[in-house]
Amino acid sequence: MLLFPPLVKGALTLDTSASTPQLLRRTNLRSVLDVLRGVPSATGTDLIEATGLTRATVIAVCDDLIARGWAREAPSPRTGGQKGRPARRFEFNESAGFVLGLDVGLATVRVMVSNLAGTVVGGTESRFPHRGGTPADRRSAVIAAARKALSDAAVQESSVLGVALGIAAQVTPEGSIAPGQELAPMFDLGLTEEFSKGFGWPVLVENDAKLAALAERWRGAGANEKNLAVILAGERLGTGVIESGRLVHGARGRAGTMGGLELVEGVGNQDGIAKLARLWGTAALDAGHTGMIRELVGTQTNRVSARYVFEAAAAGDGTAAEILDRIARRMARVVALVSTFFDPRLIVIGGAVAASATALLPVMTEELAHYVPDPPRLAVSELGEMLVATGAVRLALDYVEARLLDLRPGSVPAVSPEAENPA
Repeated sequence: MLLFPPLVKGALTLDTSASTPQLLRRTNLRSVLDVLRGVPSATGTDLIEATGLTRATVIAVCDDLIARGWAREAPSPRTGGQKGRPARRFEFNESAGFVLGLDVGLATVRVMVSNLAGTVVGGTESRFPHRGGTPADRRSAVIAAARKALSDAAVQESSVLGVALGIAAQVTPEGSIAPGQELAPMFDLGLTEEFSKGFGWPVLVENDAKLAALAERWRGAGANEKNLAVILAGERLGTGVIESGRLVHGARGRAGTMGGLELVEGVGNQDGIAKLARLWGTAALDAGHTGMIRELVGTQTNRVSARYVFEAAAAGDGTAAEILDRIARRMARVVALVSTFFDPRLIVIGGAVAASATALLPVMTEELAHYVPDPPRLAVSELGEMLVATGAVRLALDYVEARLLDLRPGSVPAVSPEAENPA
């Protein structure tokens, strides 16, 4: 959740009711900037048509945006037979700043570096110490990963305009970790203070499943879908929901929490697909199974990974296929619950086993029809291990985009107070 008051989203247009020159100038800056952010480049004439501003105002605003670092003059090639100077052409400076998106999990931290156009320019992944490490160890590992990602992308720390963290815990609307969670100490690392005071970066914190929902709507299976849910189904189940284009949080940030599944017949707890495959595969070996699962695991252990169960089922192992069938029917009940409560058009399965979960969809889809009239479409995430980090990038970009005129690119000096006033 944001650690700053939320702003109303949406493009700004010319406000003829602006009562002061400063307000009018700011409104015009935002109007032109919003147009430039949505197109590869634009001439003054293009901007006049898009904003309704006069030519003199458009040119003055573009020069101001260039001075601020948010825009630059683009090449304007001369067309055949053209006389005189070609029209000036302007474009948004997507490299004026950068954002970081972090996925801070139990065992791994993943970092993505993005420019202001949403293009990923770098990233890294590193594991925490064995058994998670102390809070100080984990904090140091996250900071080191962020620095490495920036270094690999050749981005200066001063160019970072916003950071978003995704954590596997519930987050309050104020941006703090909700109390009473078993895993809270693994994520209460003081990163907000470290990044904001130590680096000068604005920091946002959000639940990982909610960021997964942002990611899928931005660049995944839910692109342009206004009503969708994402179920992170690796080790533990968690859900992020987007309703009418807005991320659902609830009064205490608990919307999408999968607590209470012990009350659902045929489910019983929050164990995810990967954990169930591992537990039930191991139980099969303990019971004497000698098929493909045993061949993949070997004879020295009965500990089974989820990957081996999926591979064995794909190779025709009957026991493995029965395990996946049980998981699919169980997941259909979970999906039915989410569908009943939130009524999404699409539910996306993400998490550690998303790439393999396609094998579960036929049974899940068939079972879901028994529980829900007009059931939602089911899909598997294709965003891989960077699913949550991608959502964190989107959240950080939303923060920066809403405040561009209040921020300064790290390489551009602040505009003097005199420059704020119209000429």
